[in-house]
Amino acid sequence: MWFRNLLVYRLTQDIPFDAEALETALASKPARPCASQELTTYGFTAPFGKGGDAPLVHVSGDFLLIGARKEERILPGSVVRDALKEKVDEIENTQMRKVYKKERDQIKDEIVQAFLPRAFIRKSGTFAAIAPKQGLILVDSASAKKAEDLLSTLREAIGSLPVRPLSVKIAPTATLTDWLKTQKAAEGFYVLDECELRDTHEDGGVVRCKRQDLTSEEIQLHLSTGKQVTQLSLAWQDKLSFVLDDKLTIKRLRFEDVLQEQAEQDGGDDALAQQDASFILMMMTLVEFLPELFTALGGEEIPQGI
Repeated sequence: MWFRNLLVYRLTQDIPFDAEALETALASKPARPCASQELTTYGFTAPFGKGGDAPLVHVSGDFLLIGARKEERILPGSVVRDALKEKVDEIENTQMRKVYKKERDQIKDEIVQAFLPRAFIRKSGTFAAIAPKQGLILVDSASAKKAEDLLSTLREAIGSLPVRPLSVKIAPTATLTDWLKTQKAAEGFYVLDECELRDTHEDGGVVRCKRQDLTSEEIQLHLSTGKQVTQLSLAWQDKLSFVLDDKLTIKRLRFEDVLQEQAEQDGGDDALAQQDASFILMMMTLVEFLPELFTALGGEEIPQGI
């Protein structure tokens, strides 16, 4: 269990996350298949293990892990449009009259309902780790929409979830641009070989570099013309690497081999034990890494009243 992306949320109030109570709450909104006329379903599923006995809340040390699954019927818009056009043409040709918007919308709804039972079903999962002592919820996603789907469903299940995206005092773009200009990141951090530069003017250009020497004159020239760094690949100590963007989204998070090998040793031959070992090692690394990252970016911004 290694997260590949990271969206960080700050709990704005102390919430006593009791594993048994949380298990009961999540069970009220379980993941389930789409019914024949449903477009989508969303609910919680066991993060580890399979079957009805697998717990919806995995507890390891001071951390909790939960998972959610979305099922949606995929009905291509082109298929609906073609069927709608065919039906409308048939009515207009046989009945010699115009089909207007209200009737057209009704026909479209009937087509969708008829096609839904035969539509393909796509499944996707999202995991979130809760660190109560640190007051953080970490969502394994680069999509704010997917993270909010999980958090809002969690809020419905437990009744209240005072949480907000974590922010820092200095705009990340300013810090990342400074690191690239000076060719020196904060202590413990190292600039790698990928970045995105954007012109600050409206309709300005975008430069994306991969596997490039970011200390080159070409990069410095772009910075001298006023371009800002909106995405930068970084490493932290000898433990992980990642890409950070201007919205504090951590993408392509990769834990170094030494950590993965340690988890394999700690977990032994049992698959579930290995998953647990990797989860606890990941979380212990992240709760050390994230405060250093936010400090390097100017410190966490705490809104007044919190």
